[in-house]
Amino acid sequence: MMKLSNLALAICLVLTTAAQAQTKRTDLSLSYSFIQGKLKDAAQQISTLIAATPPDKFPKTFENGQQKFSNSSWWCSGFYPGTLLYLYEGTKNDTLLTLATDKLKPLAKEQFNKGTHDLGFMLFCSFGNALRLTGDSASYKDILLTGAESLASRYHDRQKAIKSWDWGSWEYAVIIDNMMNLEFLTQATKISKDKKYKDIAVQHANTTIKNHFRKDYSAYHVIDYNKETGAVSRKKNHQGAFDESAWSRGQGWALYGYTMMYRETGEKQFLKQAQHIASYILKHPQLPADLVPYWDFDKEKVPATSKMYKNKDLRDVSAAALYASALLELSQYTTGKEAKGYLGAAETLIKNLSGDPYLAQDGENGGYILKHSVGALPLDSEIDVPLTYADYYYVEALIRYQRLLAGKSIID
Repeated sequence: MMKLSNLALAICLVLTTAAQAQTKRTDLSLSYSFIQGKLKDAAQQISTLIAATPPDKFPKTFENGQQKFSNSSWWCSGFYPGTLLYLYEGTKNDTLLTLATDKLKPLAKEQFNKGTHDLGFMLFCSFGNALRLTGDSASYKDILLTGAESLASRYHDRQKAIKSWDWGSWEYAVIIDNMMNLEFLTQATKISKDKKYKDIAVQHANTTIKNHFRKDYSAYHVIDYNKETGAVSRKKNHQGAFDESAWSRGQGWALYGYTMMYRETGEKQFLKQAQHIASYILKHPQLPADLVPYWDFDKEKVPATSKMYKNKDLRDVSAAALYASALLELSQYTTGKEAKGYLGAAETLIKNLSGDPYLAQDGENGGYILKHSVGALPLDSEIDVPLTYADYYYVEALIRYQRLLAGKSIID
């Protein structure tokens, strides 16, 4: 690995604002050999997917025995190179680094894409990790900053939020997933020294707290704002069971997003929001004993006449992987029983995802690491299949745990 530049060091120093309580190694229940073994197994498994992936395509899922790929403009395009980069970090296999950086070439043009809010997923999970691990600012700085500018162009002060969708009957749709793209903006401020990117992220997070959550701290999927006045016009659930249900992955986007925003700002309201969301998830009576959630926390209310009914008991492993990574980080910003509770839940999730029935056997599952995710059940899309972002957040959780075992902070 080359020596890190000042820019790469800046992107690594993500814990300068929020205080971090370092977990003692004696508090960790998973062993170094277990984590390293799972990283090694994941690297071996993904070799099947590597062999199947065309040079100009990006993995989405493996469904009915068929590989499903996307172009670079699909919202998931950054997860596959990001997963390769994490696996390189965890295994020190230089071949994975080469494969990852090669895959960035057809992705680079998305820096100019102003038609999506998902540039954090697409560019920060990929190019952001590449900069962090290689220090090659000459290759990655301008792409990241151009992409951040494209994302910032979707912010409007009337709504005080970044617009998510440009399609359908939505006036100004903002989805809870958008919390995940704010990290890209906070890091763009660190790289560029221009505070406007972080200011937009903070404003969006504040608006989301105000409008996206119910009294029990469950989140709506979509808030549609009036285009002219900025007032809330509709509260909807595009991928959940019904408008007032709690879509499980949406709760994960919220948990991860507010944990990250506390890290980036030190604002206590963001920490409190993350704690409330974590409590909703972990104390919910419909959360199974292995902590891998059903696709929607209100799946019991799906009527028998609904097309969703036959699949209402499906788990969503992508949500579980998100929870694992987010709870590991949240455990570092809290203390006492609360911190131990978050850490213990994350360890339970990592352990359970690392075996039957969720972990794929070598060579099966199209080369994806995890099984049994749900993309969008109401849309009949990606039902009980592997998903590229489930693998990404699972491997991220393994990497974060590896850092704790090494006595390092959870964010490098």
